[in-house]
Amino acid sequence: MTNAPDATRPLSPRRLLGLTLALIALCALALPSLAAARPKLSLPKPAVLTFTVAKVGKPNNPSVAIVPFTNAVYPNCAAAPAEPKVEPTNLPDPCQELGSVGYEYGIGEVEVTVEQYVAFLNTVDPFGRNQLGLYYEDESGTAWPKYGQIDYSALARAGRHYSAAAPEWNDKPYGFADFLRAARIDNSVANGKVLSKTESSRGSGSTEFKYVTYRIRLSRVTGTGMYDMHKRAPVRTRETGFVIPSQNEWIKAAYYDRSGGGTYSYWQYPTNEGEFGKITATNPAVPFSAQLNPLTGDVTNASTQPLANFHAEGQAAPSWCPSNQTQEACETVNPFHMPAKAYEKAFQGSLNTVGQAQTYGPWGTLEQGGNAVEWTDTITPPPFGAKGHRVWRRLHGGVPNAPVYQLWLSAIGLQPQKNTFFVKTYPWLGFRIGVIGSLLNEGSK
Repeated sequence: MTNAPDATRPLSPRRLLGLTLALIALCALALPSLAAARPKLSLPKPAVLTFTVAKVGKPNNPSVAIVPFTNAVYPNCAAAPAEPKVEPTNLPDPCQELGSVGYEYGIGEVEVTVEQYVAFLNTVDPFGRNQLGLYYEDESGTAWPKYGQIDYSALARAGRHYSAAAPEWNDKPYGFADFLRAARIDNSVANGKVLSKTESSRGSGSTEFKYVTYRIRLSRVTGTGMYDMHKRAPVRTRETGFVIPSQNEWIKAAYYDRSGGGTYSYWQYPTNEGEFGKITATNPAVPFSAQLNPLTGDVTNASTQPLANFHAEGQAAPSWCPSNQTQEACETVNPFHMPAKAYEKAFQGSLNTVGQAQTYGPWGTLEQGGNAVEWTDTITPPPFGAKGHRVWRRLHGGVPNAPVYQLWLSAIGLQPQKNTFFVKTYPWLGFRIGVIGSLLNEGSK
């Protein structure tokens, strides 16, 4: 009889190598079945969004000269009053000639809404990781009951981490945008697939407005497209596609009268011709201030025209509180832990449902005056000769807590394209999507 092997005797190096190779082979055989058993993270389909743009024609229209925040316009800067020289001497010329555009283009009939931004977030950040900084906690209804527009849920399934903080927010302008956020959603649209393109018109004669409606399946690619987000100061990289409007495109759509009305063919307000030099509340040329349903933010006095959402002198600012919040929470709870009286004084005015002011601009846009102040992609020198790495861009449009002068053609504001503090504390920052060139019914990614 042969003796049984001694289990306590060490294995020879040769036998040990053989056993190791055998174990590796067995593990390799098992890997396919283990991979098959592991659950896969499935991506939901990208959202499909609809954008209607007003067509703006009359290329090479004349510009108009303004001195910022003065109640006047001039045919050119040579006709504007001379400004005294001040230090530092590297300040930009206070007079600017604006509004001329040498091509036809489109600009959003209304501002980008919360519902559209939520769909964008869930498309480009389906697992809710927020690696691009497209959302801040202050934007939630919990942190900010009156102004918080978007809630986040870590436990939601893929493509559902972001949602409107209340049903009423879906049709309001997204109000927490910096330019970089606006450029990323624009890239998502520009890289997306155009599913349909429909032309339409409203009105007749000199008041006929022409529109193009696009249905677009968003792309998850946001770093490049119309804007290269790897650049310090992203600019347009294509001659055709979706854009954030430039300052001149925005101003022409809001103020330039194709029929020659206004002063030097420009309106004082995006709502009507106005009367430069007069700003009293009793002046019939001044637009009326919107009144809002206190629970929904819908405009209740649209029959009073012309109309815009701003804070009229001697009146309470237009305001509402979401239906899933208490009035006490809207009046007291805020992410800055401000006392109620200080909070009430600092934060007045609410965004209204897009389009409900029902006052058309000269090319058929709605609410370029009032509601959210809007980004343009125009880069401008920093104010007061300031130096630094930050990139500054122009904004326009007025907000519901500001007086009527914010609706003027000359009210050309500026902000750094990225200002985290401002975005977290100013819930009225919006934007529109525009179109340059001719888009066919085709897309890329």
